[in-house]
Amino acid sequence: MSVLESIIEGVKEDLESRKLSQAQILEAVEVAAAPRSDITAFTHNSLSLIAEVKRSSPSKGALAPITDPALLASRYEKGGASAISVLTERRRFGGSLEDLDAVRKVVDLPILRKDFMVDQYQFYEARAHGADLVLLIVAALSKNQLSDYLALTQELGMHAIVEVHTHSELEIALDNPCEMIGINSRNLKTLDVDPVAFKELLPLIPAHLVRIAESGISTPADVQFALDSGANAILVGEALVRAGDPEFAVQHLLGR
Repeated sequence: MSVLESIIEGVKEDLESRKLSQAQILEAVEVAAAPRSDITAFTHNSLSLIAEVKRSSPSKGALAPITDPALLASRYEKGGASAISVLTERRRFGGSLEDLDAVRKVVDLPILRKDFMVDQYQFYEARAHGADLVLLIVAALSKNQLSDYLALTQELGMHAIVEVHTHSELEIALDNPCEMIGINSRNLKTLDVDPVAFKELLPLIPAHLVRIAESGISTPADVQFALDSGANAILVGEALVRAGDPEFAVQHLLGR
């Protein structure tokens, strides 16, 4: 079993333990705050940063305790982030929907629910907890699931970041009506990181789409490599949560 398959197995187990009835989750969606549908910052800025609330990872283990995710997200916002990513996967990343709730209350930026979205219920759950963006990982989905989940995301008023790591995954993504495509330099099946993925895949994404470089970005040089490869946005977690001053760390990566 690959790392990705193991993570998905745990995600499905945890989901079954917290599922509400259909009536309950639909009611929760109905009363949730309206989604923040404006993602123009990603198309207007030469470089946008999605700053991540991330306690741990399968590759690095514990990264930071993050006792106050709302405060961390607020500091990201002050530093100039364009969106906040909140890990909600519990077993490997130490995240929770409670973190998402806390962050949604204090920041005005779009919020990404960062998780392994493999069940229709999770999309209603994300919207009920205030998510504006969700992550769709091509390696974790069938072609039909990707298409169906993109449609469901739009129906719920959210936006999707479609994440790929290989040429074949990018081809699948581009066969769908994507707005935002993320190139993950990390192979989720082995956890190896190879930034060459940025150089090989980012130039293949049409210029009208938001092109996001993910993983392995911790220095201004890394950011410049992503930009030179064709990115107009970056997603950064580890380097920011380990920084003593997350507000300055965001500014530093943005070159401000």
